[in-house]
Amino acid sequence: MPLSGGTHFSMRMKTTISIITLFAAFFLASCYDSLVDNPIGNKPPNTSLWLKPDSTISQQISTLPVNWTGDDPDGLVVGYYFSWDGNNWTFTTKNDSTFFLQIGITDTSYLFRVAAVDNSGNGRYDSQVFQNNINFGPEPFIDLNGNGVYDQGEPYSDIGLIDPTPAELRFPIKNSAPIIKWDSLTVLPANSFPVMTFGWEVFDTDGVETVQNIRIALNDTTDPNSFVSLRGSVRLITLRVKDFTVANPETEILLDGQEFSILPQKLKGIKLNDTNRVYIQAIDQSGAVSAFASLPKPGATWFVIKPKGKLLLIDDDVSVNDNPTPFYQNKFDNIQGGALNGKYDILDVKANRIPYFGYNFLLTMKLYNYAFWYTDNNPSLDLAAANINRFLDAGGKLFMSMVLPSTFEVAILQDFLPIDSTSTMLNFLFPGALVSPVPTTLGYPEMTATSSIARMRNFHLTPGIATPVYYLSQNQLPGHTGFFDQTKRLFYIGVPLHKTDGGGANVGQLLTKVLFEDFGLTL
Repeated sequence: MPLSGGTHFSMRMKTTISIITLFAAFFLASCYDSLVDNPIGNKPPNTSLWLKPDSTISQQISTLPVNWTGDDPDGLVVGYYFSWDGNNWTFTTKNDSTFFLQIGITDTSYLFRVAAVDNSGNGRYDSQVFQNNINFGPEPFIDLNGNGVYDQGEPYSDIGLIDPTPAELRFPIKNSAPIIKWDSLTVLPANSFPVMTFGWEVFDTDGVETVQNIRIALNDTTDPNSFVSLRGSVRLITLRVKDFTVANPETEILLDGQEFSILPQKLKGIKLNDTNRVYIQAIDQSGAVSAFASLPKPGATWFVIKPKGKLLLIDDDVSVNDNPTPFYQNKFDNIQGGALNGKYDILDVKANRIPYFGYNFLLTMKLYNYAFWYTDNNPSLDLAAANINRFLDAGGKLFMSMVLPSTFEVAILQDFLPIDSTSTMLNFLFPGALVSPVPTTLGYPEMTATSSIARMRNFHLTPGIATPVYYLSQNQLPGHTGFFDQTKRLFYIGVPLHKTDGGGANVGQLLTKVLFEDFGLTL
């Protein structure tokens, strides 16, 4: 009986389980039919938009950093479309960007829109993406062959659903005028020749790239014709006058101080042998202008000297108790029957070493056809090495009277002198010592030391490149102390002429011989 009863119970349990299984199967089948008939659709993503933390929406400049993000409830966000006009949309996978907005003279505003894109693409390339009544254009792709159209196999962004309600922010844009000021290296001396270099700095909260022009004028800002306009990126110029034969000369503008980059337009209004003032002004792409920056500073003056002739005396001597300049002035005033009296200028390179002097020096030399460079025993060898050959190559002719320092690099001399080496140093050349012309030369006078000359050296010349002219006749040092270069544009003598005018006082004769006969100086 227990066995029979157990069997009956087991059969009833099997029947119950079968009924439940059948009911569950029917229920699931009904649910499946319902799901097929009523599928849950893919939901578009949502987009959020905000400014970067260091920005404010109340009053933006034209450089605008913006962030955005997207969220998709049933998928992944793969990118974003953004637009500034609601018609033209750009796809990006980035979450931020910095925009440079076009600004006008008056303040304006821009409406920025961004819409997230999910990953529910159709698995094929679409030549047009049209959703939410907006034509977003073709799906973005990488143009591997550069033909401008999509080709099979090229990577592309498979655009899914696009947020139908793009995030929006309106940005009020405030135009800021640029600011211009002279840089720290721009220093005007009280007087100069008509060559001067100017540098400046420009600032604009809208970005310096929005500065389109720099305007410059001489002495007058009321006449529009007095201005010359430069590119907004220019930061350094040299002003130069070359033609002194006209009543109202014009001023060249050398961009970055370079003669190969001279602006076609010239500045009007320079006043020679008079004081002058320079004005600059920055203008941005909207037409907003900076205040003028001008030089010289209040209370100072800048006097521009008109060259008196073709000869420049370069004073490279810093002697305090033995100033040689009056000696040379006296000699030049009286040689050739006084022909040069009042027809030469003097440039003191030690007293005028303003920061941009390196730009000005060679261009100042080139205002003249001839130059006489005199020094003590601390000459500006760097200045000589950088500029002498360039002056000679431009057609200039140079007479140098130079004593070398106790230590120097021979290589720097070889930059401008035709020498192989120098002799050992003679501590002193004593009064009465003779500086004599070599026997093969004609017309060069002998000269006599009038005082002790410290740290004398002679030179071993490069054969075929240099022509010897003078030596120390007592054979106190090997080599030569005076010579011409191969082109006979450079004459060098390694003694200070103002200390070798003893005996027949022949320095004036030597100046006449070299300048008028060898160099062909004309008035």
